[in-house]
Amino acid sequence: MPSLNKTRRLRNNNQTVQQQHIDQQILSLHKAMGEKLLANHHYISQVVNTIQVRYESGKMRHGAYLFWSSLLEYVEHPTLFMTTLLENSPTVTKYRRQTPLVGILTEEERQEVINRQIGSLSIY
Repeated sequence: MPSLNKTRRLRNNNQTVQQQHIDQQILSLHKAMGEKLLANHHYISQVVNTIQVRYESGKMRHGAYLFWSSLLEYVEHPTLFMTTLLENSPTVTKYRRQTPLVGILTEEERQEVINRQIGSLSIY
């Protein structure tokens, strides 16, 4: 009988095409949010507040709390910040799905990123 961790790994490796597209959209949105955050540091306090509220209310686990809090320490190092934010690992992909980087993009910016992402998808 496979262990729970092995079962999770198998599920992660067998993502549906739809899940892969969603993760690509989320990645594209994070690229845009990260760039805007680096250009406009006034969003940092909003992100810190979101992290604190989610963690204290139990909506964010300790690992995610450490990841996002540590990531904000890299804002003075844009390449490291963006590389970490956009890392292609199962853990960071999971963290991006419940991002505290909310309210950074306007609805128009968000829609533009999604439309660009949809346009870049190849049809199988």
